Amino acid sequence: MTQTQGTAVWQGRALRGVLFDLDGTLLDTASDIARALNRTFSEYDLAPLPVAEVSRMVGRGSPMLIESATRTRSRAFSAGEKAALLERFFHHYGELEERDESDAQPYAGVREALQRLHEANLRIGVVTNKQHRFASALLQRLNLMQWVGIIVGGDTCERRKPDPEPLLFACRALGLSSSQVLMVGDSINDVTAARAAGIPVVCVPYGYNEGRDPRSLACDAMIETLADLPGLLWPEEPRGFKGRSG
Repeated sequence: MTQTQGTAVWQGRALRGVLFDLDGTLLDTASDIARALNRTFSEYDLAPLPVAEVSRMVGRGSPMLIESATRTRSRAFSAGEKAALLERFFHHYGELEERDESDAQPYAGVREALQRLHEANLRIGVVTNKQHRFASALLQRLNLMQWVGIIVGGDTCERRKPDPEPLLFACRALGLSSSQVLMVGDSINDVTAARAAGIPVVCVPYGYNEGRDPRSLACDAMIETLADLPGLLWPEEPRGFKGRSG
């Protein structure tokens, strides 16, 4: 592969970094989340939820997942019960990695895009509402951390997306200003956080977006897969760029 020379550019502005959402953007994690949630529910004699229904609850972090999931049941849950459910969910989710039961995999084009950006000396961050330890374990297992400079998890900052704080924290950690980065995500949370941080945002159409069509998002551009991202940043580079396998 011959590396394209030149500075990455977005709408006439030089870019030095890219921030990515995790669930629904880099990785398909819905089946893992549903498995951990249903193992938690089974301990409380609650009926399981289908993966498709759980995927519509993904995006705002584990506490909101538990909140949404318990609303589907026929009884009310106290704050203490929800807190206990959350802890059990964390336990089961962590066990998936520990027992090598995780089914999470990168979406098409992810490895190629991350490698391409890294080779062009762009700084890469992952900003997710998932707990930091779970995000880190996934990226390590899937051999993606080699290209990632910072992970900002749902427990890293005081506030999670859609608040801009995690994106701005990532920028500072990478030594960049918000004017030097691009956000890539799949949901209204990513778009809202990026807009509030003054960061342009590109979306993918295959993510979760809490059950709504990601194509309806008011983002700056929509790409079919992350393999199309280099073509946006280096217009002379064809869409669907294929780099070396990482």
